[in-house]
Amino acid sequence: MRGALAPSMRIQVVHCHPLTDSFDHALFRAIVETLEASGHRVVATDLYRENFHPAMTEVERRSYMDNDYDLRGVADYAAILKQMDGVILCFPHWWFSMPAMLKGWVDRVWGPGVAFTYDGKDRHLKPALQNIKLFGVVTSYGSPWWVVHFFAGNAGHKVLMRGMKPLCAKDVRSFYMAHYDMDHSTPQSRQAFLQKVRRTVGRL
Repeated sequence: MRGALAPSMRIQVVHCHPLTDSFDHALFRAIVETLEASGHRVVATDLYRENFHPAMTEVERRSYMDNDYDLRGVADYAAILKQMDGVILCFPHWWFSMPAMLKGWVDRVWGPGVAFTYDGKDRHLKPALQNIKLFGVVTSYGSPWWVVHFFAGNAGHKVLMRGMKPLCAKDVRSFYMAHYDMDHSTPQSRQAFLQKVRRTVGRL
């Protein structure tokens, strides 16, 4: 990520892992603590601890394909997203994709009137998160780098950086950090990645 961002940003850190003693949860805490130490205003969103319901409702789906999306069930989450200057996602890749709860947060919160609007002329999507100037991802994969990229095509990366990132500000700055081969990780590899994350986030 090039250049410096404005001081004292409002940044939401969205975490998704069922275990508080997991490496991903340690990464989440490190991100939040480092941002706060740098003077940023942080909204720490821990989806499992908040009992977020990922399944889209019938009402939400029926209202989704226009600009009258009924987001009452996720209104608080949508309001937070629209107030932020940046968002950082922290989660593991399972089956080469984000966990179901995080996918549900994207499905339900990044909807019409929040992350995008439908253009009535040709029905294409117009990005609506012009407030988001920073889009970051800190993640892990059980598989090695070559399996993720060459065998599986790294579909999760495409969803995040080609699907979600373009809905943010045109000049959004981004970073993507991943610890690969977690199934064979060591205390040394995890500590090295944790410190790398701290350094990257500390420069925001």
